[in-house]
Amino acid sequence: MNEAQLNKMKNDKGFVAALDQSGGSTPRALAAYGIQEDAYNNDEEMFKLVHDMRTRIITSPAFDAEHILGAILFEQTMDSKIDGKYTADYLIEDKNIVPFLKVDKGLAEEVDGSQLMKPMPDLDALLDRAKERNIFGTKMRSVIKGFNEEAIKAVVKQQFDIGKQIIEAGLVPIIEPEVDIHSEEKEQIEAFLKDDILYHLDQLADDELVMLKLTIPTEANLYKPLIDHPNVVRFVALSGGYETDDANEKLAQNKGMIASFSRALTQDLRVDQSDETFNNTLEEAVKSIYDASIK
Repeated sequence: MNEAQLNKMKNDKGFVAALDQSGGSTPRALAAYGIQEDAYNNDEEMFKLVHDMRTRIITSPAFDAEHILGAILFEQTMDSKIDGKYTADYLIEDKNIVPFLKVDKGLAEEVDGSQLMKPMPDLDALLDRAKERNIFGTKMRSVIKGFNEEAIKAVVKQQFDIGKQIIEAGLVPIIEPEVDIHSEEKEQIEAFLKDDILYHLDQLADDELVMLKLTIPTEANLYKPLIDHPNVVRFVALSGGYETDDANEKLAQNKGMIASFSRALTQDLRVDQSDETFNNTLEEAVKSIYDASIK
């Protein structure tokens, strides 16, 4: 583990940019950017276009270490290059931004209101490659849509079980059991989820460090015990589909929670914008998310 990056993630001001749209969500990300599905013929062309989009974001002057602590990458992005360097190396050397990698393979079918992660049989090999690419940590997402105690426990257990595998590989896992913002039982889910996550955190050894990434809670500061836990490097919030202004407003009500936004960061960026307009638009989003993260 890189101690300088660990110290940065623990102590510096800023937020984590989520640039990890995968195969399933990439067409939506490209469409929002202004590139429709008839612009590419296969996955290779699609991933080339999304890497071009991410490269434009990462190389923008607005994407800087003054405001951004880390960036979460998709596997294909990790294996691609920016200005002749692998993406993580470019982030570290040219931007002083900590690189993370999305490692999950998507969601399983919904059972009892929750979706576990699909099996990851090749995770060890991926983690070895991530270390070779100088990745600091990982991210993996499950989803909870309804209140069912056993289903929620299963989600959290899977997250921490795989999290320990990632810790053993020398990386810092971001534990992400997302709560659907549209769930009518959101507040009840979050109260139970907090207690169950706290239970698992208390089982970790002193040197087993994780990050948490959760939906912004309905009850402000509900997750403060998790934020303050000694095994938690940093607590980041996902925007969960909230528009930027709404996400920022909700985030600012939660002390110690910083953003890890995807849609809220990129929602106003378009492929046909001039570089000046693109950079100014990104700068406005970055600064607004930063401001909400440091309140």
